[in-house]
Amino acid sequence: MTQSLRAQRKPRAIRELYYITHVDNLGSILNNGIFCHKLVLEKGINYTPIYNENIVSRRKSIMVPDGRSLWDFANLYFQARNPMMYKVVLDKPLADIVVVGVSKDILERSDVLLTTGNAAHSQSEILPASQKTKILPLVAKEIDRVYWNDMDGSKRKIMAECLVPDVVPPECIKSLYFADFRTMYKVRSALGNPSRVSFMYMPTTFFQPARVYKIAANLSVMEGDMFFSRAQTLTVSVNVVGIMGKGVASRAKYQFPDVYVAYQDMCRSRQLMMGKPALYKREKSFDYELADEPESLENANSETWFLLFSTKKHWRQDADIHGIEQGLQWILENYQKEGIKSLALPALGCGLGHLDWKQVGPLLCSHLSLLKVPVYIYLPAEKEVPRDQLTPEFLLSLSRF
Repeated sequence: MTQSLRAQRKPRAIRELYYITHVDNLGSILNNGIFCHKLVLEKGINYTPIYNENIVSRRKSIMVPDGRSLWDFANLYFQARNPMMYKVVLDKPLADIVVVGVSKDILERSDVLLTTGNAAHSQSEILPASQKTKILPLVAKEIDRVYWNDMDGSKRKIMAECLVPDVVPPECIKSLYFADFRTMYKVRSALGNPSRVSFMYMPTTFFQPARVYKIAANLSVMEGDMFFSRAQTLTVSVNVVGIMGKGVASRAKYQFPDVYVAYQDMCRSRQLMMGKPALYKREKSFDYELADEPESLENANSETWFLLFSTKKHWRQDADIHGIEQGLQWILENYQKEGIKSLALPALGCGLGHLDWKQVGPLLCSHLSLLKVPVYIYLPAEKEVPRDQLTPEFLLSLSRF
């Protein structure tokens, strides 16, 4: 979603606040609440850390206006799907991570503090609860962002916090969110299936696809956000006249301005044509741009490339299925030579291109299943695909179109 589209949408109401932790800590949290770091140390509570030690240590030296340290507060996020979560997902196994949902009623307490961004950031304000009528509308505008960056401050703002002195009482805990289905059931069984807490399987909160369909050894079809695939090379469907107007192309234009500049240059030089995608070997890594404290990442991609794939000549036209097939053949003939290590693609020509998955899916899968690198195809968001069109039998048969 572009920034302009996001601005047009009414900010959603704050439903819960969130605490990111290790699953091993859930027993203590559900029984005793969420303790601030100072009390965890003073009480000698046995806990498993989820955050980088340097991040936690730095918060000890940051003071709030009344002289207390951030260590004196349990920190809750207004949005769990944020740069800190992105970093945790890169550094820790998904099965180890859980998000604790806390009732928004905690905002009614007069002793909580509210921040306009990451509390540890020098540009974030830390204000008393009496200022919530000022802060909460600002927070609500930021927490629905699909992506963020340092330049406009959105990376800091989406990490706005509610700081609760000492402890979040256990009765305030309402939900637990998991990225791993098996872990969710295992934890629920181990905790005795507590009725007062809802257990939720919510992979998108952890930057994971909502659904995955395994089609071949190196090929999966997914429902989710392609830009969070962590593939080395992301494919953007474009025209050849240099205009990124809607859909995936528009998202790339606003999130990666350098990709838009490279795309226009490729159109002018005719490096990009129908049947001949162009590869932009971007030196920056998507992981470093999205994660909090990127300098401490342990498992980040070193680079994020973009494959600009023309599905139509002009943006006003419908997608050209024959041009798409020619482009797929180019990928087969050139991916190894170009150094593509993994590839993510949208459903080329579907959605705004007005082609149907029934026609495009088998074409994509029959070609891309031949690649010897991981390939991830993301389903069109505009229309739900029938389950019988998501099987290997259907998608690997060229006789279907």
